[in-house]
Formats: sequence, structure tokens, C-alpha cells
Amino acid sequence: MAITPADIEHLIREALPNAEITIQGDDGQHFAAEVIDASFAGMNRVQQQRLVNAALKEKIDSGELHALALTTRAPE
Repeated sequence: MAITPADIEHLIREALPNAEITIQGDDGQHFAAEVIDASFAGMNRVQQQRLVNAALKEKIDSGELHALALTTRAPE
């Protein structure tokens, strides 16, 4: 079964419940996500993206989530 944008959002939301999350992509393999969360304040971009990737690790490792372009930031 292909992963959906809603699945990705759910997994990220489990790790970052207050985040603003936007997921784009509908081919079941290639997605773009923007994640904005206050917990990112003081973190560099690599740290922010590692946090999001950790929430998606199982799906990435299994190959269910093939490609994700990820944009992260703290709110302005």
C-alpha cells in the first residue's frame, strides 16, 4: 500500500503535535513537506530535519517513503 500525504502528516504530528505541516505529492513515492514548529527555535536546519526524519524513519527504512523534499523552520 502506498503511503499518502495524510500518513506522512500523521507520523510527523506524533513527534511534533503543534507543528504547522504541509505535505504535497500524490504519486505515492515523491513528496515535499514543510514543517514549521516552535521547538525548532535555536536549532540549525540539519538538527530540525533530523528530528522530522526520525519521525519518518520506519517508512524511509522500509522504502515505503522513497523521496521527501523537506523544508523546516521555526515560526517567525
